[in-house]
Amino acid sequence: MAGPLRIATRSSELARFQATFVGEQLGVPFVLVEVSTSGDMDVAKSLREIAGQGVFVKEVQQAVLTCHADIAVHSAKDMPTASVDGLHISAVLRRADPRDAIVGVPFDRLEEGAKIGTSSARRMAMLRRIRPDLKFIEIRGNIATRIAKSDELDAVVVAKAALDRLGLSEKISYVFEPDELCPQIGQGTLAVESRLDRNDLASVLGQIDDLEANRTLTAERALLAQLGSGCSLPVGAFGVAVEDLVDLYAIVASLDGSKALEVAGTGGDPEAIGMELGRRLIDMGAMELL
Repeated sequence: MAGPLRIATRSSELARFQATFVGEQLGVPFVLVEVSTSGDMDVAKSLREIAGQGVFVKEVQQAVLTCHADIAVHSAKDMPTASVDGLHISAVLRRADPRDAIVGVPFDRLEEGAKIGTSSARRMAMLRRIRPDLKFIEIRGNIATRIAKSDELDAVVVAKAALDRLGLSEKISYVFEPDELCPQIGQGTLAVESRLDRNDLASVLGQIDDLEANRTLTAERALLAQLGSGCSLPVGAFGVAVEDLVDLYAIVASLDGSKALEVAGTGGDPEAIGMELGRRLIDMGAMELL
């Protein structure tokens, strides 16, 4: 590889931080190739309208496909499950905290009818199961924009990993356990994509590939692929690698939170256990909820 490693990334503060972190972990000279994505530019549409379309990754992937960058760094939760011809996930970094967190009034102290800011259908649906009285206000934008909304609302729900990475952990007033609010598929995980023909990158990227994170991400994405569901629909999954096994829990909820289906299982083949639980959810009627 001649010259510094070119890392394609979204242009947000969080995305740049994550791409820089990957470059530093690799320990090689690198430069960031910042890309504006359609998801970042079109803030008028709700995430439900653009679910599963890869609006936060397509343009970043294109930079790699057209050789304007060597690798792309994504928040794994933004990646559709369908693979892109010519690309593959070549490294998965050790998972950060996958849980959701609140900025503002702690969840257990929210008054009846409190206003909660989030753009995630998953968060809305699953929190409605616990607190059907809450009012949800759709907000979009970068982390700073969403946190600022906490002054106008009672609370805002954000991925804990994002707050931790930006040094904003002190703003967290409450953290949801996975059995309370199940994380989004891949939440807290960074994934690296590269071209299939870039064999010269295999050894350097292999340094940062975390086996446990790779296995849990594979299981969660296999489940989502079975459902054919986008990243912004009310589906949550949480995998934990235990020795040679993956424990996987998943939930699908109706948008109004009135119905939910839950499954759990353990298996040695991450993709197989994800597919199995996805099929079980379908047999239980998940597609009617979605």
